[in-house]
Amino acid sequence: MLNITVEDDRIYIGERFSIEFQRTLRIPDDDKIYPLPPGLGRFPVYRVADYLGKVPDNWQQLNSFFIPMYQREALWLCFNGADWKPNAVKIGVGKINAISGEGWDEYLHDNPQDYVVCPNQPWLDGINVGEGFIRQFVAVSLGLGDTIEAQVTGVEEFGGIQILVYEPKLGIFPEQPPPMSDNYDDIILESVPMTQAVDSEMGLGAGGKMKQKIYPDEYGIETWDLENYGSIFVYIVNSEKYQEITGLEPPPTLISAQTYTQYGFPWFSLYDEEKGDLPASARLAEVKTIQEREAERGVKADTDDLSVDVPESDIKKLYM
Repeated sequence: MLNITVEDDRIYIGERFSIEFQRTLRIPDDDKIYPLPPGLGRFPVYRVADYLGKVPDNWQQLNSFFIPMYQREALWLCFNGADWKPNAVKIGVGKINAISGEGWDEYLHDNPQDYVVCPNQPWLDGINVGEGFIRQFVAVSLGLGDTIEAQVTGVEEFGGIQILVYEPKLGIFPEQPPPMSDNYDDIILESVPMTQAVDSEMGLGAGGKMKQKIYPDEYGIETWDLENYGSIFVYIVNSEKYQEITGLEPPPTLISAQTYTQYGFPWFSLYDEEKGDLPASARLAEVKTIQEREAERGVKADTDDLSVDVPESDIKKLYM
């Protein structure tokens, strides 16, 4: 098993790979495809082992962590790896594979491909539902059936986020690293109030559409050592439970996509036309969005669900 540590709200799995959970704008669920929203700073990450006796009894997973989120707050996963020696990474939401829509296991599959290769894949903002776009990860309370897990399996048993990271087999890539650089910038903004969750433990549901590709594995599945991996489980709690567990004030709530755009802050587009894109998961494409689920219960959409027109001049190009 790979060594797992946490430092500065970033979880390190093995010698080169790390993941951070970025706060971001929740894009409207209006059937438009939006550019990439910004990173608004990392979610604080805590080890479950440091809070035994204060966390729920069912949090017994090895190498488990927790982060606080507000109801209907969005996040994206930022991957940091080494070009000279990449990793294969599986992502689960409620133990449903976010790429293939299949159930969770500790293997890699290539028909269809159910993992990404990092750092080729710099981030993941949501589930694989369409050609060239995803549906955004958005936090929802467990118990209402709005999570991806509930809609795929019919039950809400796990919640949270699951990550598996595999090393390549020996001899395929170099053993010594060249100088590295960090090209990621955080954009920190002032906040506005949002509604908090009622239930303390949360999972991820499907939000609006975002332009994003999920790249095919250019190395091939035989590259990866299935016996040499690291596994983490990240629980999600609302702000009230977070304060109860840690004794700390929760992070400030975030600005809305409407206000962000009104002030002319940048959105982003990744210049990756030469990259391929995995086929959409038919299973995940059938998942209803949070807004659709709420409409079925008679819940009216709030103002944050109104469409946003993003001027082309506000979209900043990022190059691989």
